[in-house]
Amino acid sequence: MSELTGKVQTVLGLLDPDQLGRTMTHEHLTMSFECCYFPPAPGDEGVAGNPFQMQHMHWLRQNPYSCHENLLLQQETSAVRDELLAYRKAGGGAIVENTTTGIERDLPTLRQLAKDTGVHVIAGAGYYVDCTHTEATKKMSVEKLTDIIVSEVLHGADGTDIRCGVIGEIGTGWPITESEKKVLRATAQAQAQLGCPVIIHPGRDPAAPAEVVRILQEAGGDISKTVMSHLDRTIFDTNELLEFAKLGSYLEYDLFGTEMLTYPYNLEVDMPSDSQRVQVVSDEGLILHEEGR
Repeated sequence: MSELTGKVQTVLGLLDPDQLGRTMTHEHLTMSFECCYFPPAPGDEGVAGNPFQMQHMHWLRQNPYSCHENLLLQQETSAVRDELLAYRKAGGGAIVENTTTGIERDLPTLRQLAKDTGVHVIAGAGYYVDCTHTEATKKMSVEKLTDIIVSEVLHGADGTDIRCGVIGEIGTGWPITESEKKVLRATAQAQAQLGCPVIIHPGRDPAAPAEVVRILQEAGGDISKTVMSHLDRTIFDTNELLEFAKLGSYLEYDLFGTEMLTYPYNLEVDMPSDSQRVQVVSDEGLILHEEGR
């Protein structure tokens, strides 16, 4: 473990943190999001089957999860490579790639993209939400799940020698299922052994992030090294968000570019625009700074 202390583990090897440059902390470069397919509204089936035309672009932006082709990012390696090159040209240095077991993590492709573009890529260990857990995964003990996560960081994942550098995104729904709770406990125990960061995908309910933190803490996790993702679709009340901040995790707004009138997974969510996200991050970041958090 001494060789990893103070280092960042990328798919190409270890780096000093000051070598990363500007870093995007929650991205997916290759994955399948079919697990979250949401059927199109009656009458929209034709558009959903062939949306990549100019006259259909508004529909696709408002219904990104209702088109099978739009959810298969692993088919777009060339386009992703081009975007990484543009990101690097604009000053980007690194990407934390949050694709975990269950949504088709592809470590050889991530390594090739890093080689081709010069962008540092940090891969994620662990498991996504319950509906992607296999029966074998659901039957595993916390100890077995812990061993797998630790091995993905220390030795390599998915039958490769490519090592993950963070744990996550660890997926949970709402309510959190028993299988997801086991994965969370395994995540906390693996983090206690490794000392590495954890990234969480919380359920779509304002109470979900705090419940995840509770489970992690009880299992020995380090909340100061934990990132709570997707808060821009989870906690909308400023006081509730600031109260959650007291628990000590990083607060992440990461759905930039996702702007829609109706969020299909939770109709009570009023998805903010990117300008609203920027305003909230600016305002609440200033409050947190003034309060010394």
